[in-house]
Amino acid sequence: MKRGPPDRKAQAKRAALNALKRARRQADRAGVKLSDWEGEFLGSVEERVKTYGRAFGDPEKGAPGEALSAMQAVKLKEIAAKAKGEKKELARKPFRRRAKPYSED
Repeated sequence: MKRGPPDRKAQAKRAALNALKRARRQADRAGVKLSDWEGEFLGSVEERVKTYGRAFGDPEKGAPGEALSAMQAVKLKEIAAKAKGEKKELARKPFRRRAKPYSED
């Protein structure tokens, strides 16, 4: 008996739900206190993925077949890194003008 092709949307949904649960579980195990915003973010995104299959409405904000938008995926990675205890990257410094060399003309 041959199987049909895998359902990409269902796979993306399961992967997103697992990533959300994993981030929350890692934070609990490590004793890292997530901010109110982060906890609410994880809960609301999980609820939307369960209900709609994805957590964003605008198709321009994420790839087709993905359950999380690009920014949601970034925030989820940041929360997971915080739960793991990884250090934050250094903030970028803005470009500055170079000092003009002193010339005696």
